[in-house]
Amino acid sequence: MIQSLQNILSLAEQSEALSPEQKKAIADWIKEAGKHIDIITFKLERTEKVKRTTSILLEETIEELEQKRKAIEETNTALTRSLEELKAAQAQLIQSEKMASLGELTAGIAHEIQNPLNFVNNFSEVSRELLDEMKMALDNDEKEEAKELAEDVIQNMEKIMHHGKRADGIVKGMLQHSRSSSGQKELTDINALCDEYLRLAYHGWRAKDHSFNAKFETVFDESVGKINVIPQDLGRVILNLINNAFFAVNERANTPQPPKGGVPYEPTVIVSTSLSPLSGSGVGGGVIISIRDNGTGIPAAVVEKIFQPFFTTKPTGQGTGLGLSLSYDIISKGHGGTLQVETTEGSGTCFTITLPQQA
Repeated sequence: MIQSLQNILSLAEQSEALSPEQKKAIADWIKEAGKHIDIITFKLERTEKVKRTTSILLEETIEELEQKRKAIEETNTALTRSLEELKAAQAQLIQSEKMASLGELTAGIAHEIQNPLNFVNNFSEVSRELLDEMKMALDNDEKEEAKELAEDVIQNMEKIMHHGKRADGIVKGMLQHSRSSSGQKELTDINALCDEYLRLAYHGWRAKDHSFNAKFETVFDESVGKINVIPQDLGRVILNLINNAFFAVNERANTPQPPKGGVPYEPTVIVSTSLSPLSGSGVGGGVIISIRDNGTGIPAAVVEKIFQPFFTTKPTGQGTGLGLSLSYDIISKGHGGTLQVETTEGSGTCFTITLPQQA
């Protein structure tokens, strides 16, 4: 009991004006008040201890949070550095993929250039002989024969010019494929683009593997005409899909299998173009490019993964896993089109590109 209450109790007990009952009542009240004061004092002391404990815990928590903040900053710095390194590595891989496709083209381009060069050389040699004959005819004053020889030379010159332009076109196509895309769309003959890359891909495979043999066909809709596309990028997509098709038919051809219905397997790749129909509202028309093969097909379990970066069904070392991913981005993001696949394992695959005509 605190001292002030003790003094009050002493005064009450000494007072002669209070009856014993009053003195007892005052004593009881003072004792009860003392108990309450003791309880309040205890609670205050406990509260003070809690405050001190809470303050210590708060300081420790703040210190721990500061340490975690620093750790997070360090982690963020490391993640940012890793992201930059991954972006740089991805850029290198994409460039490697582009250069790999360029390398695959080289043999096919060499073969394609050799044909028109042979024509140029042959017609040049024949023209020289005709000019010698024309000179002799003029010396003998045989003007009619000289005119006929001159007509032959003119025809040969036209053929030389034609095949020279053909070789020039092949070189320009190679340069377009090798240089970085400008991102600029140009009116491009889709049928010619598909035909050129189909033949270059085929000759490229023949140059790599002399035993390679496959039938290839084109089914072009002449009404497709020209549409606005980025030719370098679309060419890379077409080349990648055709190369994949040749790979699939070559794998199947090299896998021992009994003939179906007594008919031996014939590796075949078909490239076709067509116009997609307009919707009921008169919009939505576009150009369809299909690359179909009767190769190994794609297992159903992995079809949904084939457009993911770095996923490949090819054996280790024969694919980066970026070809289809880049192709998908070029078609969807670069041209506002779609790239879809239909496949049956063991029977073949068809990749379909749909491009809006106003692309």
